[in-house]
Amino acid sequence: MSLKQRDQKHLWHPLRQHHLHPESFAIVKAKGCILTDEDGDEYIDAISSWYTSVYGHCNDYIIEKTYAQMQQLDQIMFSDFTHEPAIRLSEELIKILPEGQNKIFFNDNGSTAVEAAIKMALQYHFNTDDKRNVFIAFENGFHGDTFGAMSVSGLSVYNGPFAEFLIDVKRIPTPDGENHDIVLNTLRNLSLEYDIAGFIYEPLVQGAAGMKIHDVDGLNAILAFCKEHKILTIADEVMTGFGKTGRHFASDHIETKPDIICLSKALTAGLIPMAITSCTQVIYDAFLSTDMAKGFFHCHTYSANPIACATAIAGIELLVSSEMQNNIKRISKAHEDFGRQIKDHPKVKSVRHIGVIFALDLNTETERYGDLRDQLLKFFMDRGVFLRPLGNTIYIQVPYVISDEQLKKVYQVIEEALEIV
Repeated sequence: MSLKQRDQKHLWHPLRQHHLHPESFAIVKAKGCILTDEDGDEYIDAISSWYTSVYGHCNDYIIEKTYAQMQQLDQIMFSDFTHEPAIRLSEELIKILPEGQNKIFFNDNGSTAVEAAIKMALQYHFNTDDKRNVFIAFENGFHGDTFGAMSVSGLSVYNGPFAEFLIDVKRIPTPDGENHDIVLNTLRNLSLEYDIAGFIYEPLVQGAAGMKIHDVDGLNAILAFCKEHKILTIADEVMTGFGKTGRHFASDHIETKPDIICLSKALTAGLIPMAITSCTQVIYDAFLSTDMAKGFFHCHTYSANPIACATAIAGIELLVSSEMQNNIKRISKAHEDFGRQIKDHPKVKSVRHIGVIFALDLNTETERYGDLRDQLLKFFMDRGVFLRPLGNTIYIQVPYVISDEQLKKVYQVIEEALEIV
C-alpha cells in the first residue's frame, strides 16, 4: 500500500476539504531545494515549505549543530531552569533584531507567538492602570489560528465559524502610497472612539493575502501615530523575518520600530518548531512587581527547548554569512528581471517583489481555494516545481541556496502556466 493510500486512513490535513481533495503528495526525502516523493519524482521547493527552510532542507551545518546539542541537553522546563542555548540565542538574536528589542519570550509556533503578543499588550495596559481592550489590524491580514491570532486576522475563510467568539478588533486599510490621509483619518477616529491597546501588522508584506506589499512611508506614519497615542505596535514577522525582504527583518525598512515582534518559521530553518515574542524593556518592566498577579502567566511546555535554540543559533549564523546575504541579493535581482520580463503579458494583471518574495496576479478572478488554484498546483507539480497559488496570485519564496538553473526552471513553469489560464 502506498503512503498516499495509508495517509487517508487516519490523517486529517490542515487547510483541506478532504471530500474534494482526498490525496496528498507523499514526500520521503528533502535536500537543498529538492523534495523527493515516494515514486522517486523530484520537485523544486519554490516556497521554502511555507517560508521555513530558507537555508535549504536538511542543511548540513544546521544538522551538525542540532545533533551536537541533542547529545548534551534535550529538554528542560524553562520556568525554573535556564540553559546556555537559550541564553546564547537571546544574545545573538538581540544583535540583529530592530533597535529597541531587549527581552525574549519563547513560544511554540507563529500563532502562539502572536497570542503571547496580544496578551502582553492587554496586560501591559492593565498593569499600568490604563485598561484597554480593542486592537487595530489591517484588512485581509493573517496572524494565525489560535483565538487571539484569529481575532486580529481578517480573512473570513479562516475565521467565519468563530466570529462571535473573538476579541474586539477594528480594521484599517493597508497604505498603498495614495490613501495616506484616509488611513490616518480612519485610525484617528478609531482612537477617539475606542480604548485601543495595540496595532498588529505584517510589516510591508501580507503573506496569506497574496503577498500584498504596502507602502513604507504610509506604514511608518501609522506606527508614529500609534507611538504618540500609547498604542503598542506588534510586528508579525513570522513570515517576513530572517532575510525574506532583503534585510534581516521587514521592520528594518521602516523608521519607527515596533514595541513587540513575533517570530517563527525561518527562526529554526524548518527543522524544529519554535517561536519567539520579543519586546522592549519598557514593556517587560510593566510586569515587574511584588504582586505575583502582575507577572506574565503564559507558558508552553517546550518553551526554549535547547535543541530548537541550538538550531536557531545555527540559522542566525548562516543568515548573517556573506554567502547567504549574497544569495539573497542574487535572487532579488533575478526576481526583478523576471518581473520586468513578464509584467506586460496579457494574462498578468500585476507583479511585485521585495527581497526573495515575488508575486504576480493573474488577469482573472477566482476563489482562494477554487478550481483554478487546484489546476495550477497540479500543473506545477507535474512539471517538478512546488508552487502553491493563493486564488489568482502565484508567488515565489525560494530557499536562499537555490541555484540559478533551478530558479530559471521556476520562472519557466510559471510562464508555461500562463498559457493554460
